[in-house]
Amino acid sequence: MMDFITAPLVVGFICLGIYALFELFVRRKERLLIIEKISERMDITDLGKRLSLPSYSLPRFSFSALKAGCLLVGVGLGILVGFLFNLIIAANRHDLDFYNEYEAITSAYGASVLVFGGLGLIIAFVIETNMKKKEDK
Repeated sequence: MMDFITAPLVVGFICLGIYALFELFVRRKERLLIIEKISERMDITDLGKRLSLPSYSLPRFSFSALKAGCLLVGVGLGILVGFLFNLIIAANRHDLDFYNEYEAITSAYGASVLVFGGLGLIIAFVIETNMKKKEDK
């Protein structure tokens, strides 16, 4: 149904995997260099004074569930709107051949899923910034 988006998604996931692999090795080298620099500058006796546990008294919000929820709601709305477009196209299909009808349906589904998924993420961002502003006050 969404054949037009399969190839870019596969290429995107492969590129993301290669990027993540390179980033993993680069971060490891950077962390080892930071540990070496810290060990050169500090004595072991000073280490106990500078290290302390973080304060967990302030409530910290994780917005990953909000982002995922808004994204899924947006994708669900996109599929619903695509289905409604499908019904509209099916009602007026007397002048379309099978190929044009298939292309119209797949583009309606793909576009509506992407648009409403993006709107869901934008709504999550707006909610997150409003909550952070309230938290800062």
